[in-house]
Amino acid sequence: MKVIELHKSITASNEKDADALRMQMKFQGTLLINLMSSPGSGKTTLLSSTIQMLEKIKIAVLEADIESAVDAERIEQLGAVAVQVHTDGMCHMDAGMTKTGIDAMKGHDIDLAFLENVGNLICPAEYDTGAGKNVMILSVTEGDDKPLKYPLMFEKSDALVISKIDALPYFDFDLETCIKRVKRLNPNIKIFPLSAKTKEGMKEWLNWLREETGEWKVRR
Repeated sequence: MKVIELHKSITASNEKDADALRMQMKFQGTLLINLMSSPGSGKTTLLSSTIQMLEKIKIAVLEADIESAVDAERIEQLGAVAVQVHTDGMCHMDAGMTKTGIDAMKGHDIDLAFLENVGNLICPAEYDTGAGKNVMILSVTEGDDKPLKYPLMFEKSDALVISKIDALPYFDFDLETCIKRVKRLNPNIKIFPLSAKTKEGMKEWLNWLREETGEWKVRR
């Protein structure tokens, strides 16, 4: 596992660099998914289950954290390629920073790469990472009012995973209301209510990943 220390934003021309990185990933045939959420939403748990259940697709994970390599070590133990990026206090990844991590994965012939972005619901939505798809995770434990409080991230995402649905009986979370709020912001978003713990709903999520990964390679 490689660990990269970033002490400043790599680029001042993020939009241009994001487009260039998407072209690079298209040429490589690797779909990059930018995974965004608040801390504790279950990103690493979802990734762990995805790696274990998604057969015949080679997966890599770029872990972005202010400090620590705990999540990357956990991912690597499951057999996926893992690169740890320390952002030195920065609350997001941009395209230049993402490219630095992606370049560290060269030689592994990756089909699907996840960027596990820094955990918060504001900054990551404001910066294009160069990903082919943006996915947000919202856990049942966070409440169904988050689309009202943080609309930009829902608007920017291609898909929403509503995680920890096994906890629905214990929290005041109205799934139908939440979905309606999200759809008002982003009518085309794909929504996957699931539990990475019990595996309920995982089939639909995995099917979507297979389809998107396959289409990304075909459109090269």
